[in-house]
Formats: sequence, structure tokens, C-alpha cells
Amino acid sequence: MGKIAGPFFSIEILRRVLYNGRRKEVGYPVQSIKAIPFPKRHIWLLADLLAIGLYFLLREDRALMNAFTAQVTQPLKDAVASLCYLVPFSVAEWLYAAFFALCLGWTGWSLHRIRTAGRGRRLRALWGGGLGLLCLLATAYAAFCLVWGVNYYTDSFQERSGIYAQPVSVEELYRVTALMAEGIDRTAPLVERDERGVFAEDRQEILEKGIHAYDALSQTFPFLAREDRVPKPMFFSKVFSAMGFTGFYCGYTGESNLNVDSPVCFLPATVAHELAHQRGIASEQECNFLAVLAATTMDDPVYQYSGYLMAYVHLGNALWQADPDLWRQLRDGLCPQALTDLADNSAYWAAWEGPAETVSNKVYDGLLKSYGQADGIRSYGTVVDLLVAYY
Repeated sequence: MGKIAGPFFSIEILRRVLYNGRRKEVGYPVQSIKAIPFPKRHIWLLADLLAIGLYFLLREDRALMNAFTAQVTQPLKDAVASLCYLVPFSVAEWLYAAFFALCLGWTGWSLHRIRTAGRGRRLRALWGGGLGLLCLLATAYAAFCLVWGVNYYTDSFQERSGIYAQPVSVEELYRVTALMAEGIDRTAPLVERDERGVFAEDRQEILEKGIHAYDALSQTFPFLAREDRVPKPMFFSKVFSAMGFTGFYCGYTGESNLNVDSPVCFLPATVAHELAHQRGIASEQECNFLAVLAATTMDDPVYQYSGYLMAYVHLGNALWQADPDLWRQLRDGLCPQALTDLADNSAYWAAWEGPAETVSNKVYDGLLKSYGQADGIRSYGTVVDLLVAYY
């Protein structure tokens, strides 16, 4: 079978018109058209926009999103993760650092091109540099939508488990908060502490124990069963503290990354939170809920204590807003070890308050809202309703 050709179009004519911009005789005259500047970057950007457009067009199709994550993105992330976990350090951290350096380097190179361009060519240099930077950012966003954004539109934990967040009474809130306080008092004396009385369990041991965080809980919810890998400590932990983050799951590399500079008392529960993301749970409030359940059902007092403490903080904040007197009653009865840990945690984060945290919170709040999490960062409070409904 010969080539498909005709009198009105051919790939060769288009190539010559776009790239040469000269009059060509290919059996008949072709009008001269000025060459399109940076054609490859335009094609690159168009591909990104098509991918992003398809995501926004199809993301409300629940059946499609379920199938896409199960058959495409989750296997892809698992395959990439199997390679990234061959090394002990966080590949995600260095990937983000390299991308930031690439964008910064591209911007600097573009500014140099603009400055040194001859008269009449600076606008072209400006367009090329801006277009290249836009392509980089659009590619990163398109990839994030496809490897992680789709998870915001799959079946949630609530839908799969039948446990739904519902409005709660002050009495119910008080009872469940008191239950968590009892768990704290029971497990607080069982953990290692330093000379100040602060929680001082070994961070690496906590990370290594994390692979068993969901062993018990997956018996209750079989769809949570999964073979986990040891989460990774972050080299740039202090940077993430400045932004107010205790950990993050990277959809690009399939890694769970933990801030190992922040107070260790919440590290076990944070490990369980990030491992919930490994199971395709995108909702932050659902992951906080699962972190409490996984940690408190583990056969390990260190994880149990951390889970009870995380639950107490969420529930206690809600109880304080609902009835300050009931909150003080529970707070005054909390064991001294827990009060020491909570004070240490508050002091740590108070020292990091600043513009970096404010900006990162606003950016993350906007990101959550762009993926259908209507309450943004405030959606973390929904964990209270889930905890009360469950207990």
C-alpha cells in the first residue's frame, strides 16, 4: 500500500512551511508563511493542555477514575516506587530540588538571552523563555493530576467502609475525647523519655515498625491490605518544618516521606497517615482518621500512644470550641507525660511560625480546593466527625 497523499495536503509541505518559512514548489505554489517561533515548545504545551483538559473533563466519571487508578496509575506508582526504594534516601526530595533548580536555571538563562539579544529580538527571547518555563510547570501539573489528582475522584474510604462523618453532639464529642485521654494515660508511661520527660523513642525504629501499621486494621477493612515499605526520612526536614509539614506522599515516586526534625511523639501517627495515602486515599481527613485507627490498633505502645495523642488533639480542639469547661476538665486530668509532649510540640511549631508557613498553607489550601476538597485545610477537622461516628 502506497503513501496517503493528495493535492491539498502533505506532511512534507507542512514541515517546509512551518520550519523553513520559504516559498516551495511541490508541484504547485505554496504561499510564503513566516515560520512559527519555537514550534516544539508549542507542541509540548499543547500536549500538556490536552492532558489537563482531559483530566478536568473526565474526573467526575467515578467508574472511569476507579478503573484508571486501579489499572494504570497505582501499578505505575508501585513500579516506580520499587525502583526508588532501592536507595535509602528520599528520591522525591531531590526530584523536587532538581525541578526547582531547573526552573531557576531556565529563568536565569532566559533573562541572559533577553539581555544579550539584539534589537528587535528581545521580544522573541522573552516569548521563548516564558514559553519554556510554562511548559515545565504545565508538565509537572499534568503529571500530578494523572498520578495523584485522579484519586480525589475515586471511591472514598467512607464509601468503601460504610463509616460516614456525621454531625455530633457535645456529649458524644466529650465521651470520645475522654476515651482518647484514657488511652493516652494508659500508654504514656510505656514509651522512652529523655531527661526532660519528653517522648524520645528512636525515629528510625519508628519508621521501620511502620510497615506493620495496617496489619490489624486491614483485618477489619480488607481493602486496606497492602505490602508496605519503610517510609523515608527527609534530608530537608527543617525546610518542611518551616512550611508546616510533618510528612508527604509523593505521587511521582510512590514514596512516603517523613519530617524527622519535628517532635517525635507524633511521628508514628504521621507514618500511619502517609501509609494511608499509599492505599490511594487522597482525602486528608480520612487519612488522619485512618492514622488514628491504624496506630491505636497496632500491637505497639509507641504507636498506640501517638495515635491516641493525635486523636486527642483533633477532638480536644473541637471540644474547646464547643464547651471550654468540658475541655478544661479533660485537659486538667491528662497525665503529666502527655502534657509535657504537647507543650514541647507547641513550642517547636511556634518557633517555625513565619511567612514560609503562611504561604505554604495558602498554596496547599488552594491545591486541596482545586481537587474538590471544598473546605481546603479546614477539611482536616472532619476527622472529628469520623472519630466520633466510629467510636
